[in-house]
Amino acid sequence: MGIKFSLLSVVALVLAVFLGVKVAGLTYFFGVIVPYAAIFIFIGGFTYRILQWGRSPVPFSIPTTAGQQKSLPWIKQNKLDNPTTPGWVVGRMLLEILLFRSLFRNTKLEKYDGPKLAYQWEKWLWLAGLLFHYSFLVIFIRHLRFFVEPVPGFVHSIERIDGLLQLGLPGLYITDLIFLAAVTYLFLRRVVIPQMRYISLPADYFPLFLLMTLGLTGVLMRYFTKVDVVKVKELAMGIVTFHPVVPEGIGVLFYIHFFLICTFFIYFPFSKLMHLGGVFLSPTRNMPNNSRIVRHINPWNYPVKVHTYAEYEDHFREKMIEAGLPVEKE
Repeated sequence: MGIKFSLLSVVALVLAVFLGVKVAGLTYFFGVIVPYAAIFIFIGGFTYRILQWGRSPVPFSIPTTAGQQKSLPWIKQNKLDNPTTPGWVVGRMLLEILLFRSLFRNTKLEKYDGPKLAYQWEKWLWLAGLLFHYSFLVIFIRHLRFFVEPVPGFVHSIERIDGLLQLGLPGLYITDLIFLAAVTYLFLRRVVIPQMRYISLPADYFPLFLLMTLGLTGVLMRYFTKVDVVKVKELAMGIVTFHPVVPEGIGVLFYIHFFLICTFFIYFPFSKLMHLGGVFLSPTRNMPNNSRIVRHINPWNYPVKVHTYAEYEDHFREKMIEAGLPVEKE
């Protein structure tokens, strides 16, 4: 049910743009109004979610640990998996954000006859996730050439490296293939593996279908159905300079691609994709595990009258002596 609903939702978005541009001629709506709305919703929604998470109380030390904590001098500490200083926390966060270290250490449980349980390394998800995110980043940087003038040198450098495979004309970008392959794997993984299919919801399938369609329309525009990139840049520059213009003759496929990008930005702050910002605010990752060094007191606790041991002994001293219990004051 989740697959059908998500797929039909993406198909409905494509049809809405096709009919709106091809039949109703709403090029200004899809070329100017929708992008501005998407930018506003993305920035507002992203900021709201970050501020919400930032205000959430984290009174206790709750980092996820996977190694030896700092304790006695002769016991070697695992400083990346169990950091006690801000510097090692930064190192752990960098490995997590840039290399998906925790996902790299993912294991798969297998049950054999006996019954026997065995844990195996599961690296395909880590590889697909890493390739997907970095190919998406490269594609995003490549698209900056439409929104800035002059185009920065690093954008040209990334384009040259990405287009090393000179297959056909225009040259084939490696990240285009990697992006589509990675998204396809992430989708098939949710469909083929029964456990994943059981826990998957429309919120899991929809962004995959959206990204898959986004990649396919981009490939179609670059390698099959040609689009006037000069007019596309004129439209993009008009948006970023707040002097929007809608050149004629761009083509409906571009508007479909552009609208899917806008949909992605609108959907982003309200979805699981917000892990982009949430990973920096995750207390299980960004806190040092120094509970043996620093006492963590909940600052949100309301004042409570405590009954100290001295007061307890003053209150029950005679009965404690009668019962033969040791007391500090006779």
